[in-house]
Amino acid sequence: MKAPKNRRVFVIGYGAATPLGKTFEMTWDRAVRAEAGFRRLTRCPTESRANIVGEIPDWDPMTLDFMDRKEAYSWNADYVFLTMAVCKAALKHAGLEIDSETGPRTACLIGSALNGTDAFRIAMDNYVNRGPLRVSPYLLPNLCANLPAGKAGILLGFTGPIFSPQGACASGNYAIGIGARMIRDGDCDFVLAGGVDTCLIPEIIQGFANMLATINVSPQDRAFQDPTQASRPFSIDRKGIVLSEGAGVIVLASEGMLSSYGLKPKAEVMGVGWTSDAYHFTLPNPETIVRAMHQAIDDAGLEPEDIQYINAHGTSTSKGDAAEIQCVRKVFGRKIENIPISSNKSQIGHTLGASAAIEAALSIEAMQQGLILPTVNHIPDPDFADIDVVPNQVRRHSHELFLSNSFGFGGTNCCIVFKGI
Repeated sequence: MKAPKNRRVFVIGYGAATPLGKTFEMTWDRAVRAEAGFRRLTRCPTESRANIVGEIPDWDPMTLDFMDRKEAYSWNADYVFLTMAVCKAALKHAGLEIDSETGPRTACLIGSALNGTDAFRIAMDNYVNRGPLRVSPYLLPNLCANLPAGKAGILLGFTGPIFSPQGACASGNYAIGIGARMIRDGDCDFVLAGGVDTCLIPEIIQGFANMLATINVSPQDRAFQDPTQASRPFSIDRKGIVLSEGAGVIVLASEGMLSSYGLKPKAEVMGVGWTSDAYHFTLPNPETIVRAMHQAIDDAGLEPEDIQYINAHGTSTSKGDAAEIQCVRKVFGRKIENIPISSNKSQIGHTLGASAAIEAALSIEAMQQGLILPTVNHIPDPDFADIDVVPNQVRRHSHELFLSNSFGFGGTNCCIVFKGI
C-alpha cells in the first residue's frame, strides 16, 4: 500500500433533520432559542407510557423534489429518503458540486443503529396478514445498511466508496473519524459522513421502554403537562432518554481541495479516539471511555487543558450521565470546573446513529458564531456541582477547540476533537 499523504481534513458544510426542524437551518433557529422538540408520539399507535418522542416536524418524503409514488412504495424504510434529502442539503450548504471530477473522489459513510426496521415491520405485517407473496422484493435492499448512501449516490452522482459504519449510537462519529482518515491517507478528496435513524415504531419504542432506557412519564412528572421537558441531561430528576428520529451529514474535504474549488472551511477535524469497553452491552466502562478521550486529544497534538468546550454524549439517563461526568473529571482534573459541557440531546433527544453527526454540526455552527448551545430543562444535581452544564440558555463563548463525545450499546466509544477556523 502507498504511504499516507497526511493531508489535513476540514468540515466544509453540513445538513440535518431533527425534532427541531426538517432542515439544519430550521433546527438551528430553534436551538439558539433554547427550545426542545418533543411531543407525544403521532407516527404510530403505542400502549407504552414512554410515548414522548422526538419526531421530525412536517417531514413528508412525498414533498421531496426527487420523489414519486413508485419510489415511495418500493423504498419503505424511511431512513433511505431521509439520507438522500440530508446529503443533498449538506452538499448545497458546502457549496460542493458533484461532477465528473469530484464525483469519483467523493465517498459517503452513513451509519445507523437500527437500519430499515420499519421496512421489516411492513413486510412482516404483509407476510402474516396477506401471505408470503406480498412480501416486497425490495425488503432486503431496504434492510441493507449501505443502501441510504447508495441511493444518495444515485441521486447526486458521486461514485467513491460507500458503506455504513456500525457503531450503534456512536455511528456518526465513527463515520466522521473514518472519513477523515480516508481523506488524510488520500483514498478520496471529499466525504459525506454522518448517521441516520428512523426508529419510531411500536416494537422499538416498547423495547427501549422495557429495558428501562427511555423516560416513563407518570402524571407526576413535569413532562406530563409539558413534553418538551422530557429530556434533561445532568438534571437531578433525569429519568431516561427521549427516543428521536433524525439524520445528520458532515461534508469533509482535504485541504488542497479548498482553494481548487473555492470552498470555505468551517472547522478542522483534529483528532479521533476510539475504544471498546469489553465490559457490558449497556453499562459504560469508565476506563476505556477515558482512554478514548485521551486518544482524541493526543491525536490532535493537544493537552486536555487546551479543550475549551465539551459536547457531551449526555443522554439523560441516571447512570450514563454520572459515568460521563466521572470520566471527564478523570481526563481534565480540576480544570473541568472551567470547561463548559452541554448536551444537545436536551433539545433533540437521542437520534441514535444520527446523534453524533447532528451534534457535531450544531457545535461547529455554534463555535463559528461564538456561542455554546445549552443543556435545557436543567435542575441542578448536587453531585455535579463542579460542572458547568450551560443551563437553560445559549451562552456567548469564544472558543476554537472542542471535544465531541459519543458512546453506544455494545461498549463502543468514539470521541473527536474539532478546531474552529
